[in-house]
Amino acid sequence: MITNTRDRIVEYIRESNQLRAHDLARLLNLSGTAIHKQLKKLINEGELEKIGRPPKVYYVLASKKVAKPKLVNPALLRVINTRYLYISPTGEAKNGWDGFLAWCDKTKQDPIKTANEYLSTLNKFDKFKKNDLIDGMPKIKNTFKNVFLDKLYYLDFYSIERFGKTKLGQILLYAKQSQNTSLINQLIIQIRPEIIKVIKENSIDGILFIPPTVKREIQFMKELEKQLALPSRILSVTKIKTEIIVPQKTLSKLEDRIENAKKTIIVEDKMRYKNVLLIDDAVGSGATMNETAKQIKNTNLVNGEIIGLAITGSFKGFDVISEV
Repeated sequence: MITNTRDRIVEYIRESNQLRAHDLARLLNLSGTAIHKQLKKLINEGELEKIGRPPKVYYVLASKKVAKPKLVNPALLRVINTRYLYISPTGEAKNGWDGFLAWCDKTKQDPIKTANEYLSTLNKFDKFKKNDLIDGMPKIKNTFKNVFLDKLYYLDFYSIERFGKTKLGQILLYAKQSQNTSLINQLIIQIRPEIIKVIKENSIDGILFIPPTVKREIQFMKELEKQLALPSRILSVTKIKTEIIVPQKTLSKLEDRIENAKKTIIVEDKMRYKNVLLIDDAVGSGATMNETAKQIKNTNLVNGEIIGLAITGSFKGFDVISEV
């Protein structure tokens, strides 16, 4: 007979697969405070894991423990701890080396060897960065016959070869899809300094936030506009509602993307600006940015430059830089 509270908790969860704290408190005749204290201790010891978010949090037995190999290169460890994020199929976020180990275990790859290959891949893609920004103009000039943007920047690529979505790409995707305000706030805090830097360096006096297509209760672009609290004037823009909503990412042909952007985004502003910054969460072909810039130029709203800035952008269309 098991009498130890700790062991009884583990046994109850083993029998039921998953239990909530109040279920355990009832079974063990303990207070909520006492049961949470025990559960916290068991999680810290690696015996249990919790899944879900309040108010529905379940406790399960921890996955099998795997010995963690140590990365002896401190410089490489710093890079991974800063730039890697793994989000599991169940929605658990693991940063840095712990996340990298989880991904390697999931994909059955040697973590030490793969870590060095990850660094090489990062270095390859980082060659496109200058002053922490990726210049998207060469890509957009190769894509469109007529380009109406004067400059286009990405804060990072959405994904990189073999390793998938970048840390910024991961946070952006799940912040939008889950409408998780904590994740949205985390992302905005992270990117705000770079956006402010672009505004100052380019003497921006007007900002246009590309409106979202997919209807959500919490719109990321609206939250971005509100929380950035930028000093420049915000241009008025409307997203035309159609009977059937067609997101840009669902269109494979470039001409369809151009038509979609041309007929669904209307710049309504009547002010005059020196330099305007267009901000979008992600850029694929660049059709939305380019068509919006075209409207602004055709209505003579700007006498200077129109600059595009995306949180993430697609690598497709960039010329690969090879080692000399």
